[in-house]
Amino acid sequence: MFTGLVEARGTLVRRTQHGRDARLAIRGELVPQGRDPIALGESIAVDGVCLTVDTIVEPGGPGPTVFEVDASSETLEKTTLGSLAVGSAVNLERALPIGGRLGGHIVSGHVDGVGRVAEKIPTGAALKVVFEAPAELARYIATKGSICVSGVSLTVNGVSGSCFDVMLIPHTRDKTSLDGLAVGSQVNLEVDVLARYVARLLEVGRAGDPSSSEPSPDSRLLERLRASGYV
Repeated sequence: MFTGLVEARGTLVRRTQHGRDARLAIRGELVPQGRDPIALGESIAVDGVCLTVDTIVEPGGPGPTVFEVDASSETLEKTTLGSLAVGSAVNLERALPIGGRLGGHIVSGHVDGVGRVAEKIPTGAALKVVFEAPAELARYIATKGSICVSGVSLTVNGVSGSCFDVMLIPHTRDKTSLDGLAVGSQVNLEVDVLARYVARLLEVGRAGDPSSSEPSPDSRLLERLRASGYV
């Protein structure tokens, strides 16, 4: 599990194809104070994609670490990693340790879809960015809710159809790769897992049990949510 708080901005230094799969070598300074160095088998979110460290090429120490991960054809096809050019910047985050501070929101590292940058609007020291999401993800994105964009936990500022916008504060612009994205650039999107479960609960509640004349617990909950103005 991750939080969407980027720990380092890394670089894709090498890509080695193995049929439809690929091995990616990534450089990043991922040894925060008070934590152990990167270990074989640990999970690291690379632009929001949970990947497993297979090889440590350069241990790092006081400087950047170079590590290798394997990306399957499914990962390459369903995320931006398949088209990522060597030399590109990537956002890196190690998995949340037990007892760690959850400063962003719960992020699984399982990308739901690929969106694109639709518009960038300077707003003082901040930057308003409009993203276009796949239509099937729109129902999970809500104003003032959370979303993970290429590994970065962000608050949704507004929603219009399948588009949503966020405000990038100076810290986010400086510490992540989002500021450098051009209009049209693709991004990995992971919707809030809580929104997914609520949507599923509502689907089941609407369906109910056709063989029973009694309302199901889920349908009763749905009615309570509707009466309270949440649906």
